[in-house]
Amino acid sequence: MNNLITTEKLQKYFSVTKKALDKAETAFDLSRTKEAADFFDMASCYYQDAHYFYEIKDNAVLAFAALNYAHGWLDAGARIGLFKVKDSKLFTVDD
Repeated sequence: MNNLITTEKLQKYFSVTKKALDKAETAFDLSRTKEAADFFDMASCYYQDAHYFYEIKDNAVLAFAALNYAHGWLDAGARIGLFKVKDSKLFTVDD
């Protein structure tokens, strides 16, 4: 299974998730900052885990899974309005 997750694919997902993290970090719904911060923290932790799995453990499968969890938290936060983003390329929201 590790053969299916190429370095190029993993780097693409690291890049996309980092862009989404950067955008979400400055787009908290100010009336729900505690909840937005919680979702953002979960996404950030999974993103850091992905780096750990890839760079330290040399495990692309776990890194890919952690990236998907990270982006899932960001998407969920955007979808329920915790992150006020309008970017359908990075999030599952309408532009």
